[in-house]
Amino acid sequence: MTYIDTSSFIKLLLVEPESEEIEKVIRILDVVVVTSLTRLEARVQARGFVAGGRLDSRAGNRFEIDMKELLNEAPFQTFKLEGSIFETAIRQQETSIVHCRSLDRLHLAAMEELGVRRLMTHDGRQAEAARELGYEVVMPGVD
Repeated sequence: MTYIDTSSFIKLLLVEPESEEIEKVIRILDVVVVTSLTRLEARVQARGFVAGGRLDSRAGNRFEIDMKELLNEAPFQTFKLEGSIFETAIRQQETSIVHCRSLDRLHLAAMEELGVRRLMTHDGRQAEAARELGYEVVMPGVD
């Protein structure tokens, strides 16, 4: 199983330099974990792109449709998160030397709670924090 965080997931929905490499890696995976946190964060970013002019409203609507379709395809599996991830994130943060943002720390806590040991991300700081926790990190198009 591979946990995909928002920095990588969103590149499957918007064409970015790493998009093609991410798609290649996804094709060979058995399970790609997408959590409610990833879905929320992707939606928030897409709306921000519309508000900021990076996407027009039609493209913003298409983003939502494409995301729903993508999540219904293999190898994607969606998981709801429990409120306990906050305590897990706090514990991780208290013992970590590496600083990362709150949402990134919540992704790492979700991985711990779901028992996932491999992270796909395009966030360097989060990757460093994940490695500190002993997780394998893949960054297609960057590695």
